[in-house]
Amino acid sequence: MMMASTVGRLCFSNKCILAPMVRVGTLPMRLLALDYGADIVYCEELIDIKMAQCERVVNDVLETVDFIAPDERVMFRTCSKEKDRVVFQMGTADPDRALAVAKLVENDVAAVDVNMGCPKEYSTKGGMGSALLSDPEKIEAILSTLVNGISKPVTCKIRILPTLEETVNLVKRIERTGVAAIAVHGRMKEERQRHPLHCDYIQAVAESVSIPVIANGGSLDLVKTFDDIEDFRVATGASSVMLARAAMWNPSIFRQQGTLSLEAVMEDYIKYAVRYDNNPFNTKYCLCQMLRDKVESPLGKQLHAAQTIAEICEVFGMTDFYNKTAAELEARRSSLQADSDQALNPKVEDDVITMPIRFERRDYPPQITPKMYLLEWSRKEKIDQPVYETEQRTQDRAFQSTVLLADKKYRSTLWEKSKKFAEQAAALVCLRTLGLPEGRIGEENSGLVNKRKRDDKPCATVDDSESAARKRHIAVAPLEEEKEIICRTKVVNGVCGQTSH
Repeated sequence: MMMASTVGRLCFSNKCILAPMVRVGTLPMRLLALDYGADIVYCEELIDIKMAQCERVVNDVLETVDFIAPDERVMFRTCSKEKDRVVFQMGTADPDRALAVAKLVENDVAAVDVNMGCPKEYSTKGGMGSALLSDPEKIEAILSTLVNGISKPVTCKIRILPTLEETVNLVKRIERTGVAAIAVHGRMKEERQRHPLHCDYIQAVAESVSIPVIANGGSLDLVKTFDDIEDFRVATGASSVMLARAAMWNPSIFRQQGTLSLEAVMEDYIKYAVRYDNNPFNTKYCLCQMLRDKVESPLGKQLHAAQTIAEICEVFGMTDFYNKTAAELEARRSSLQADSDQALNPKVEDDVITMPIRFERRDYPPQITPKMYLLEWSRKEKIDQPVYETEQRTQDRAFQSTVLLADKKYRSTLWEKSKKFAEQAAALVCLRTLGLPEGRIGEENSGLVNKRKRDDKPCATVDDSESAARKRHIAVAPLEEEKEIICRTKVVNGVCGQTSH
């Protein structure tokens, strides 16, 4: 198999491809498949509605590009190593939303794919996945919109229809939209892995169109070794082959020299999971898929009990690797932070001290925030507690907050996606201007914040705060360091704002 071109548009002819797999096709698995010989890798299906809410963030520590959801989850993470060979697969039933997501990711991926073959309820209930197969007009609308709207190749993945004629007619309509390739799973949407694969359907599709056809669905019976990949391609008459379960069980099936031992593959996978800070539960899921019938073995039970990446590494005797990699990442984070701190000099604008600072939740331990540190410092110094005044822009509903402390105001010049994050950013400006600790991971413990109950100042319950709010005609808003705070709503320069105590 030829390697995918690193120059120009991605080519889908004569390729070995890692199929899109929910919970499996995250960055560590994709990179591992490429290492072992895969030419192209698809990410797991990501739903358009969720992706449309994401913010693109360059992660300088991990050297990745992350697409972050409003709840701070990393929905999609990619890196330069796969940029020219990764295909972003989305679940969608709406042309405009599909285009918005494609434009969001197109500069970080090699192509965009639309899932039209998944028969699972979570996909079909929204009219996505295999539900699209019964609506060819919508298929045409989505694919045409994408082909005409982005600069990267567009593909789709389908299942076959009840008759050969229907299937061929559909793929001809799909070809006319201008897609670069079409992947065909040789089963109908009602069929599962136990049902035989219809290679004749894939062959008929390949003969009826001029674009590359990618054969999929042969993992259980037809593809068990690298040599089987080419046999499957010939049997279906397809241009390329896409592997799902066979690659999930052992991604070294892409190795021309033959598969590696499961132990070696799992170790390679864990190294990528650690290096790219993969979610521990996702990591554990993928490793369990590799173990298959050994999941109830002593090793499988230890893996099942692990809750963190560090504990997973301990199970596999990789603690030294984990500690070394974690130290390297922390050193990089500290270096970047030091460089950033030097570049960020406070400025005074309209009597407000400003800095371009954004609050990154992942840089702080659970339950620890800059606002907590600023609050504790004010108590220690016996000065009035910080007061936050927050405003919201109407055009994008972004937030900016100003904190008042000791008769001085502090504000970040960067707008945030939530009121909570805007207040944290304002607290960061204040803390860094004053040269105070902020609670960042890796920062030396200052003793300002600890896990103790505030017996001297009990927090009001939700019901009590709401009752008081109703009597005083004010609103209630959540805050991490106090269970509830009281906020006064007002208008700031024509924009809705709140002042928090």
